[in-house]
Amino acid sequence: MKKLATMIFILAAALVIFTGCSKSASKEEDKLVIGIDDKFAPMGFRDEDNNIVGFDIDYAKAAAKKMGTEVTFQPIDWKTKEAELSSGRIDLIWNGYTITDERKEKVLFTKPYLKNAQVLVTLADSELTKLDDLEGKVVGLQSLSSASDALNASPVKEKLKTVTEFADNVQALTDLKSGRLDAVVIDEVVINYYMTKEEGTFKVLDESLAPEEYGIGVKKGNEELLEKLQKALDEMNEDGTAASISEEWFGEDKVLK
Repeated sequence: MKKLATMIFILAAALVIFTGCSKSASKEEDKLVIGIDDKFAPMGFRDEDNNIVGFDIDYAKAAAKKMGTEVTFQPIDWKTKEAELSSGRIDLIWNGYTITDERKEKVLFTKPYLKNAQVLVTLADSELTKLDDLEGKVVGLQSLSSASDALNASPVKEKLKTVTEFADNVQALTDLKSGRLDAVVIDEVVINYYMTKEEGTFKVLDESLAPEEYGIGVKKGNEELLEKLQKALDEMNEDGTAASISEEWFGEDKVLK
């Protein structure tokens, strides 16, 4: 009788543990972890109070609400973003993530939601005005970014003296202001933001390197998450949520429909 009681107790305990684990797993499934570069204003960055803010942050929160899930933003080394996604440490890459053919081989993409371009920025008082003026100059950019891809695809690359890579755009712009760089290859969306914050500091050269579009990266094989996310984004376009967020950050509706 004692053995039977002991067995019943063990089975009951195991059931409680299993149920608890199931609830915990279910809870984790209801949370999306989004990998970001937290120095990529105005898409995702830290404000004066160290809070993570930005267009993509608000956009992701609104999409998560539509999906009935919670969201957590995980700052990552942007150079390892695809590895972070494939390992399962993050569920989405969502922070001014440019759609390219090379990246399509590594991740699933939503439909593009924002247009962008890679441009050359220099100091406002610089004599540089066009791409040909960069011959023999020192140019900086964010490492393993679409800025690097755009520069590598441009004939101007062969004319440069040096290309210096940085962990993020903030460091590159800091070196530009200090005179260690002549120009920086950067997202047009990003430099437009900094030019409004630091009026009279920068100017953009007349010619851009390459037009591009932002998308959200989902792990290969997770078509279910991609479908749910795209459905939420489509609903945000239809009900005006996306336009409202865009107007708040950019002063106009720039979201692609």
